[in-house]
Amino acid sequence: MPGRRQWRGGLHLVTQVVDEICDIFRELGFTRVTGPEAETERYNFYALNFPKDHPALDAQDSFYLGGDVVLRTHTSPVQIHTLETYPPPIRIVVPGRCYRRDPFDASHSPVFEQIEGFAVDAGISFVDFKATLAAWARRFFSPQTKVRFRPSYFPFTEPSAEMDVQCQICGGSGCAACKQTGWMEILGSGMVHPAVLENCKVDSEKYTGFAWGMGPERIAMLRHGIPDIRLFFDSDVRFLEQFS
Repeated sequence: MPGRRQWRGGLHLVTQVVDEICDIFRELGFTRVTGPEAETERYNFYALNFPKDHPALDAQDSFYLGGDVVLRTHTSPVQIHTLETYPPPIRIVVPGRCYRRDPFDASHSPVFEQIEGFAVDAGISFVDFKATLAAWARRFFSPQTKVRFRPSYFPFTEPSAEMDVQCQICGGSGCAACKQTGWMEILGSGMVHPAVLENCKVDSEKYTGFAWGMGPERIAMLRHGIPDIRLFFDSDVRFLEQFS
């Protein structure tokens, strides 16, 4: 089935990026793990400090399979599974497929890959969090890559931050791809909210941690200069043969 091979060929670029990202974090001391794609609301929302009827749920519009079971909207539920199974210290990186009721356009897909990172131990600080992500970015892009963190909001982290890297296309001088800013957003992150630890019966006075989530499709688009996420799903030979 040529069409199927071509479709898999487009997504193979994303698989390569996922493997490379996970390999770098493995060298930084993180274990690669996976989790179920169908979750209860508790694992997908409530244990991660999403209160019922909270406005933050609007950004994670879900596909329900029946009752309180949903196709996961992010890989973050693996945080809860891990905390309930293993005591700290914990350092994991979690690739996997996620689902949201998003429009299928140039930058969104209702089915997408995500990579979650999660570390919990006694004495982890914001400095550890920033240093780990900066070290990854400079390994993945180039040793000269500049990074910055901007304040943001996520229910399961506090404080929260968006991480940007210097535009890999223009080198920071400003171009159409980075909207003349010289920066590109690549992930959301922050220190693990104490409520998440307490929901899993982990002492938040003793343990702290950090977490992040990134979209490997976006990373692949940055690396290869791909303007439209839908190209990963099309069977366009003109696109795929560039990477064969």
